[in-house]
Amino acid sequence: MLQAEAPATPTRLKRAVVEQVQELPFNGAANRDKPALLIVHSEGEVGIVGVFADVLGQPWRSVETPGEVRMEPDPTTVLGIGAAAYGLGGRRQRWRRRIVINAHCVDAEGAAPPDEALTARCDYEYLYTRRPFFRRDLARFLSFILGQTDHHRDLSRKKRTTLISTTFPDVHAALPNLDILSVGADAIELRVDLLKEPLGDGTYSALPSLRYVGEQLMILRQRTELPIIYTTRCTNENGRFPMDDPGLFYRYLYRAIQWGVEYIDVEVWLPEEVRRSLAERKGSSRIISAFHDFSGTFKWTAPEAQALFEKGAQYGDVVKMIALVNSNDANYELEYFRSIIQAKYPSPPFSGLNMGLQGQLSRLLNKIFTPITHPLLPMIAAPGQLSAAQINTALHSMGQMPKLDIYGVGSYRSTTQAMFFEKCFNELSLPHQFIFVEKGPKGSVENLIRRHEFGGAYVNPPVAVASAPYLPCLSDAARAIGQVDTVLAQRAGGGGEAGAHNAVVAAANAPTAATFVGDNASWKGIRATLLRDFVPTAYGGRAAFVLANAEADAAAAIFALKSLGIGPIYAIGFRGQGYLAGEVEPVRSVEDVKRLEQPFVIISALPAEKSPLVGPLLKHYSGDGNGNGNGNGNGAAGGRRSGTATPTATAQPEAPGTPAGNKVFVDLSNGPRKSDPLVTATALGWKAYGIADVSAWTTVETLRLLVGQNVPYDFVRLASGRGLF
Repeated sequence: MLQAEAPATPTRLKRAVVEQVQELPFNGAANRDKPALLIVHSEGEVGIVGVFADVLGQPWRSVETPGEVRMEPDPTTVLGIGAAAYGLGGRRQRWRRRIVINAHCVDAEGAAPPDEALTARCDYEYLYTRRPFFRRDLARFLSFILGQTDHHRDLSRKKRTTLISTTFPDVHAALPNLDILSVGADAIELRVDLLKEPLGDGTYSALPSLRYVGEQLMILRQRTELPIIYTTRCTNENGRFPMDDPGLFYRYLYRAIQWGVEYIDVEVWLPEEVRRSLAERKGSSRIISAFHDFSGTFKWTAPEAQALFEKGAQYGDVVKMIALVNSNDANYELEYFRSIIQAKYPSPPFSGLNMGLQGQLSRLLNKIFTPITHPLLPMIAAPGQLSAAQINTALHSMGQMPKLDIYGVGSYRSTTQAMFFEKCFNELSLPHQFIFVEKGPKGSVENLIRRHEFGGAYVNPPVAVASAPYLPCLSDAARAIGQVDTVLAQRAGGGGEAGAHNAVVAAANAPTAATFVGDNASWKGIRATLLRDFVPTAYGGRAAFVLANAEADAAAAIFALKSLGIGPIYAIGFRGQGYLAGEVEPVRSVEDVKRLEQPFVIISALPAEKSPLVGPLLKHYSGDGNGNGNGNGNGAAGGRRSGTATPTATAQPEAPGTPAGNKVFVDLSNGPRKSDPLVTATALGWKAYGIADVSAWTTVETLRLLVGQNVPYDFVRLASGRGLF
């Protein structure tokens, strides 16, 4: 598994310190400082500053001169300055107290390529389109560069990770099938060296320009939530970048860091000063130190193999070594080498593979970022590459992936989710059998886990922890929420809490060889929905309302809110009890509603027939807090180049075709209703999400827990017959 390592100086080999990945603590986002940003925008694009601020949940204003930037007393106010004015500010060092982002619109009328001199004076560069504008892409970009999300740490929870390499000369060609291409992949690799930039005369450039690469990366990131691996492969390693110009590699790789790419692939043959400089300036990006040998003469048993690993580990967060082989014995030599390296150097993680037909066994045994292909790709990225389905089939035939029974326990209304599980199992060639069981008497789940090949189950609606004494281990979330919606089967001795984060490895022997863990995935689905359009710190210290008939209906939502640092939380319709009692404050009357502070979030867990009750609350808090309805919940005047997180309809717009919205409404009800509160909320300017959105994210999380496979959110939505956001 990938291991999240303790910070280390990049000039020495990192050895042992490993931190254990745990559940998000309550108030996890509350202690993070609000970032100080300066957004450099093009002429006529000041509106993008308001969108940045909205996603961050912070105030903003536009300034005309560098002096105004230095005089701004509040570092949490997002400042916007025109590119021409920013050029008057002198050297980059003057702006170090703020993170400087060059926001460049690629499809504005008469848009020129980004000014490289301007980009060099900024910390990051964000490329975007006006039509369509992808707000979720901006939220992802900011969350990552500010260190509020950590894909590398998230992947450390998995026992096996894969990456799919796009071999398209133009990313546009991959978009129609991108969702199905990335089923089972944990990251997506952009082979920059394989991109073909068309020239005006019908030919292609020898290498794609930075402008073309940036736009290709932008298009890819707009369509996937997977972390991206940015690769510039050299000519000696089956790529197109010339080896006689290391500075060229640095320019392209450092620009990827400025674009907020999660992983950059840095070849170990590059001069040390290049690799060191990238490591020192990588920000939140991670470095994959890569070595490829196509000669067919490389030996894993030779002393140079360990020396190459140590060289890569000096500046790498992951070390990848791949060699072309012509003998099956090379696979066993690689496994011996892997065992020695992992025993000697617990970090960074090692990804080792053999290319070619004879090396395919190593692709089954490797567990860190195994490259996979797909039949819909125009070509394989390397000889001997296998698809995720082929790897799963082979692992099963080798006895490394036993056939398990995965259960769906629920009511008739949850059969759609059951059909989706079967579809995923077929797409990935998983040997498991999915069995849907109508939820019956109290002991129905208990009877299932006694079965010999029980491999896990999701339960919808969930069961109360108090009524499930047959589950000896509970995750932190399940214990706090008081409900179990996912049952995991873990090998005996695997540990209680940590086991709730790992893919299931069920026992092939007696059922007593497995430990059963009760977990809750619903709160993760709610949390992922809340983070669709905002960074985590946007929620810190802000108020929320939760409506429900009983605490049990609201518990998962409360846990999700507290994980983001929300507070206070006001409860309408129920009184908090038990573990979460201290996290909510009951609202007893209309007078209470009038005196309470403006909520940033309203979540309704009311049944569908009571959903119209939410409308008056949405209308009341869509105004200035007194029911005046000015469209800006914070009372900021519209029409100014300054204000609260979101410009109003009369102020600077987010971007053409995208609604402004600085509050969030989530409706968890399911079933027919007389009026839809989502329609009301959207009309009032709220960011509104329904149970379909939450269920899709919950399904993603449930699949990761039960079978250790990643499925894109968009694939879940489309496979379930629903449209995208």
